[in-house]
Amino acid sequence: MYALIEFAGKQFKVEEGDIIKVPYVDGKVGSKVTIDKVLYFDDGKIKTVGKPVIKDFSIDCKIESSGRERKVVVFKFKRRKGYQKKNTHRQEFSMIKVGKLSKKLAKAKASTSKDKPSTAKKVATTKTKTAVAKKVATPKKKTPIVKKVADKKSKAKKE
Repeated sequence: MYALIEFAGKQFKVEEGDIIKVPYVDGKVGSKVTIDKVLYFDDGKIKTVGKPVIKDFSIDCKIESSGRERKVVVFKFKRRKGYQKKNTHRQEFSMIKVGKLSKKLAKAKASTSKDKPSTAKKVATTKTKTAVAKKVATPKKKTPIVKKVADKKSKAKKE
């Protein structure tokens, strides 16, 4: 059983109990992180693909540790100009332990979403009616086709 997740703009293939290295997460060691962007899930029997993410699916994770990568040298120069700049930095990262892969409770969202779609439909229908009315009321203007007329000088030279 594994999942493909998106975290901080990067994609990771994870299983329960895996420890992955991700860009720095601001939080204390031992605090929980929930990942909602699950792109793909395979439990051995059923494969679920998100469009773009799987709804009502989340992964609970725990921050194991944080640290900094090895030093990276950034060297800029322009040839034959005498321009050279040397800079270094160390990128921060966090180690996250993947917990249980689980579906969220759909009942809580279903009860709140029953009220909202009816109002959303009303708003959408009024918007579409006004948009259709505007399209009918304003016909497109035809642009006249302009033919190129030869210069008088070129006619005089030909004669």
